[in-house]
Amino acid sequence: MASIVLENEVDVLSVDPLEQNAARPQTPDSFDAEGTIEELGIWLSGLQSYLHSPRSSKNGEAIKEFQVARSALQRCVLLNARLTSEATLGRNTIPSGLTIAKLRAHAFTLREAALAGDAIIRGGSLKPLEWQAWAQTLCERFESCEASRQIVGIAEAAGENYLPDALLSLTHGSSKLSKEMKELAYFLPYFGKILKWLSVIGVLLDQDEPVKASLVIFASVNDQVADLTRSIERRLACLEGEGAELASALDAAAYTAAIELKKVFSQELAGLSEVRPAPTVYARMETAYSLLNEGFQHMLADFARLIDGESDVFSLFPNFHIKLERSVVLRGELWRMIEAVRAAEAAPEKKELESIQAALIDFSSGPVRYLFYKDTETVERFIEEILLTRDSKDLVPLLHRFGAYLETLFGQVSLRAVLSEHPFQSA
Repeated sequence: MASIVLENEVDVLSVDPLEQNAARPQTPDSFDAEGTIEELGIWLSGLQSYLHSPRSSKNGEAIKEFQVARSALQRCVLLNARLTSEATLGRNTIPSGLTIAKLRAHAFTLREAALAGDAIIRGGSLKPLEWQAWAQTLCERFESCEASRQIVGIAEAAGENYLPDALLSLTHGSSKLSKEMKELAYFLPYFGKILKWLSVIGVLLDQDEPVKASLVIFASVNDQVADLTRSIERRLACLEGEGAELASALDAAAYTAAIELKKVFSQELAGLSEVRPAPTVYARMETAYSLLNEGFQHMLADFARLIDGESDVFSLFPNFHIKLERSVVLRGELWRMIEAVRAAEAAPEKKELESIQAALIDFSSGPVRYLFYKDTETVERFIEEILLTRDSKDLVPLLHRFGAYLETLFGQVSLRAVLSEHPFQSA
């Protein structure tokens, strides 16, 4: 295997049909060289974290986790090829220090590793020691590749600036900042990087692209959060009672980050590399992304309030306005569906059944899309079964179960943080 990685030079690499959309073609006018470099750096960073992370396979085989790494590597190959092509044709500039020659050398490193990956996958089996050998070899190649280090560095610099303007100005502030604000400015880039890395996963989810490979990005986020919490603990020990308000906010952020991360990795992402159904993978990825992304946005909002007591998460992150509007609509529609289901269950007459069927069709084509994907699937299955059931004797218990599920969803939606200042009032 090592000989394949280190010695064989190839110019043609087949693309996995499942990953053909990994880097969607862009027209010359729409190609974003800077954004592509940053995305490539995030994938490279994630891949290295994933390769260093302990394996979780319980069946003595590492092939499923290897396939995740191989898919991420394929994405890196495609992104790097696009950059090299654009730079060679002179249609886009590349950052100072990152030359076409370096990108080509980087392409060779990536192609070697990907070709070795193809050979392993064709073999259909991979023992933990074989995985370790491949992972270690690939990490060494990345570490020795100047272009790889530069690309990751560019992504990290962009991540450190991936902050709302109110907080970004603090990190770029003058030396006149108070000691407390300097402490805060020190930590903010950590949060920016984490949100920047998560944003790549968010785009995959929005564009309905294959998402399992983004497990490598979650691995990098895991490393970054661990680094953040360790750094906060060290700095808190040095504050020695100074800046009590900031110390409390940092301590709360570190605790919350650790809890959310544990929840994501022990529940949503646990064993996901071995899960085959695409809807299940998407649903769990969506939940994991939402928990971390919104959690870290709320932490930044808490920090912003230390600077300006009038600041809130809505002024910092426009996406929360959209979520508020959708949550208000969803909560109201869920309540109306609960009432309609109760009415049909209590009196399964023709008029009530026709009414509930019409309401279900409207709900499935509208507000249901504001639910998490995993909840959407369950609701749609209930609706389909209800619409197909004609015998009231079978329909009544089905409506009862659906009503109970809707009540659970209503409670979950009502607990959304964006609705904390918008109490529900039934009509």
